[in-house]
Amino acid sequence: TRQYIPTKYSTLEKYGQRVLHVDSRSYYGGNWASFSFSGLLSWLKEYQENSDVGTENSMWQEQILENEEAILLSSKDKTIQHVEVFCYASQDLHKDVEEAGALQKNPASVMSAEAAEATEAAEAACLPTAEESLSTRSCELPAEHSQCTGPESSPEVNDAEVGEKETHSDAKSSTEQSSENLPKVQDNTETPKRNVITYSQIIKEGRRFNIDLVSKLLYSRGLLIDLLIKSNVSRYAEFKNITRILAFREGTVEQVPCSRADVFNSKQLTMVEKRMLMKFLTFCVEYEDHPDEYKAYEETTFSEYLKTQKLTPNLQYFVLHSIAMTSETTSSTVDGLKATKKFLQCLGRYGNTPFLFPLYGQGELPQCFCRCKAIVDQFGQRIVSKHFVIEDSSLSENTCSGGQYRQISRAVLITDGSVLKTDSDQQVSILTVPAEESGSFAVRVIELCSSTMTCMKGTYLVHLTCMSSKTAREDLERVVQKLFTPYTEIEAENEQVEKPRILWALYFNMRDSSDISRDCYNDLPSNVYVCSGPDCNLGNDNAVQQAETVFQQICPNEDFCPAPPNPEDIILDGDSSQQEVSESSVIPETNSETPKESTVLGDSEEPSE
Repeated sequence: TRQYIPTKYSTLEKYGQRVLHVDSRSYYGGNWASFSFSGLLSWLKEYQENSDVGTENSMWQEQILENEEAILLSSKDKTIQHVEVFCYASQDLHKDVEEAGALQKNPASVMSAEAAEATEAAEAACLPTAEESLSTRSCELPAEHSQCTGPESSPEVNDAEVGEKETHSDAKSSTEQSSENLPKVQDNTETPKRNVITYSQIIKEGRRFNIDLVSKLLYSRGLLIDLLIKSNVSRYAEFKNITRILAFREGTVEQVPCSRADVFNSKQLTMVEKRMLMKFLTFCVEYEDHPDEYKAYEETTFSEYLKTQKLTPNLQYFVLHSIAMTSETTSSTVDGLKATKKFLQCLGRYGNTPFLFPLYGQGELPQCFCRCKAIVDQFGQRIVSKHFVIEDSSLSENTCSGGQYRQISRAVLITDGSVLKTDSDQQVSILTVPAEESGSFAVRVIELCSSTMTCMKGTYLVHLTCMSSKTAREDLERVVQKLFTPYTEIEAENEQVEKPRILWALYFNMRDSSDISRDCYNDLPSNVYVCSGPDCNLGNDNAVQQAETVFQQICPNEDFCPAPPNPEDIILDGDSSQQEVSESSVIPETNSETPKESTVLGDSEEPSE
């Protein structure tokens, strides 16, 4: 995977391998990347205008020696399809609207471009209607909500993403400097009013958004967390606990009790249900020691097995959709027990739920691993390498013709409220909405608040994900309509709207190549290693396993991602002063209590490996 190619790079360099990282994109991570709002609009424009290069550069052909055969890579990324963008917020764009805290560029060449972009955005106030496709460029008066055509509807930053993704120090400082520009939310508990957020405000605060192309969480005892701790890469990132596990049942969103304390403090469950649930969850943790309890149901679905365990329908629903998070029709009993055990084992390590989310988004993780030198715009140089690691999306259609790809349906929403209101507006939630009809899939909803550093204050960033059966909009719109309502200026005056309102929405399909085996690729040399893009699973275990597998093929019998030496422990030329520092550094640091707002990785219960 492109995310964990940097993982292999950092590890290979520790074993004396020289690594050259080549990427045609101007940002890290490929389909694992995160973007600011303007960066996402630029990404949309890139995919809208993406086409095969008509004229080939013949310079590389001069580097081919006799008896060598060139394997052409794809000049067009075809992993993203069916892109649809909708803007529901009031589009009161003005010529002076620009992104707050934007990175400074060459004033002579860029400032004029920004002015042109702002002018273009103002002219784009009349946008195509929602029924038109992304590529439609007609200019009609907008209906109650309108569909944005990527760059035609808003200003964008053409090269800011490169600097932004290299470091967040500038972003953090600009965030602090621009905090005065945030819309003020009045605290009126008697007659609460929603803050009216316009599209120009989203553009202006665009750098406060960090929008992931792929939506995942980190299991607190998952392979990625263990890898971050083991390699000491965790020092480059901070994490926030997922605070709520939610369920959508009979048209209502409710919080699911997970831990022992949550179960016994729950007002949703009767005392009998609490005892039933705790007894069953205790069994799930130890199910492998009691095979007789489930052996007769190994061939049945987990849903059918739950019906035999004397659980009420309410408890069956919670366990199936919010704890195990498995399919009602396809997941076996063993799969469900395994998923439930994994969920329960992750409780309590860093919080009351099993999950963590990296501040600034999933796209931070590739940068944490990637500390490689970059070579920019180099042509005509012949480089000899023993090993070549490549992502599936870079291979040509002829090379990939033997594989049958699955698709992932994705939606990204910017909303003005949470799906479940509480006293705190800084909740991070995960919700699974079951499939309603045969052939469709359950939809995973992850709702992020502004303290995750992924959206501006007063908004929520919502990710929806499922396996594709149709286009992303067709797969996900039914869930969006159940949980949210489109923003309109008429409804803005009516403060009794119960559902959170959608300000902006993006739908797209992403290719899932995680199940493609090497045998499906045609005519690849033995020293070419192919990694898949993101899969549809909630966690990152598949990507970590792929990275380790490729590493072991290149460096057999070596330790994957070892911890780097402590700089204070390195002795240079027998320097006595360095020796003293080394001796003093043997004393371990005590683990401080985990802050409420963010989590620094490290196991407080057991020493990390």
